[in-house]
Amino acid sequence: MGLFDKFKQGLNKTAQILKTDVRDLFRSEGRLIDDAFLEEMMEILVKTDMGFQGADAIVQAVASDLRGRVVTLEEVADIWKAKLKQLMTQESSPIALANSGPTVVMVCGVNGSGKTTSIAKLTAEFISQGKRVVLGAGDTFRAAAVKQLEIWAERLGADIVTGAEGSHPATVAYKAVEQAIATGADVCIVDTAGRLQTQANLMAELTKIQQSIRKQLPDAPHEVLLTLDATTGQNGISQATKFTEAVDCTGIVLAKLDGTAKGGVVVAIRQQVGLPVKYVGVGEQPEDLALFVPDEFVDALFEDTLGEKV
Repeated sequence: MGLFDKFKQGLNKTAQILKTDVRDLFRSEGRLIDDAFLEEMMEILVKTDMGFQGADAIVQAVASDLRGRVVTLEEVADIWKAKLKQLMTQESSPIALANSGPTVVMVCGVNGSGKTTSIAKLTAEFISQGKRVVLGAGDTFRAAAVKQLEIWAERLGADIVTGAEGSHPATVAYKAVEQAIATGADVCIVDTAGRLQTQANLMAELTKIQQSIRKQLPDAPHEVLLTLDATTGQNGISQATKFTEAVDCTGIVLAKLDGTAKGGVVVAIRQQVGLPVKYVGVGEQPEDLALFVPDEFVDALFEDTLGEKV
């Protein structure tokens, strides 16, 4: 499955909502762009959870170019697409690989955000590239989380380092990086326990894990990825802000995009947090991870919304 088709798969629920609402805006051949139209359009955009800032920018772009004219759906869609692409502009952001030695990727997020599954998908991606991967099972407070990661490691062909239940996760992180160095692994992915962004003591623990990793490799972790559950919509903004304050996150993995009609939250993340969206999860299988490319994302959304590429 190509990147465009992966985005279509992940955006299906968002696109279906838009498809119905957008077509309701155009009940005849054309529609006058007036205040009533712009208000209806604003409501539709906000429903996708892109936030007021992003929705307003799109509405203002349509008003600036088309107010007072009778236009078609396709004319409005052209402006929507162009503005969305502008709002989500970012450099293509795959994982930043280390110049030498293993690349260390630390993964954090709240409970139930899809963190373990995202780690499995990242692992599958690296292994498909011929890289050797070591996993650090840093969620030492939940035996089920460690077991789940062990199952994925065995299934995908990755090595894994675990610790005793209740042991300090920083110790597991240290040993995982140590093993990655000793065995000549290409990538070390360190899991961390899920935590709420409001739990100050647990957020401080993330800093300790980082410090532990740096005892082995001073320039690591090379990436700190925050997993956000797309189904939580705007709540993800608060999560991203707090986690970034604690550990200098370098990017976001937006999980469960296929399970929500709130795909517009990608816009809000880019506008309000500024972190690049590195990957999006578009399904349950290990291969259902897509490198986030804004233009492809918008094109896929509008093909499903309008029934054709615009």
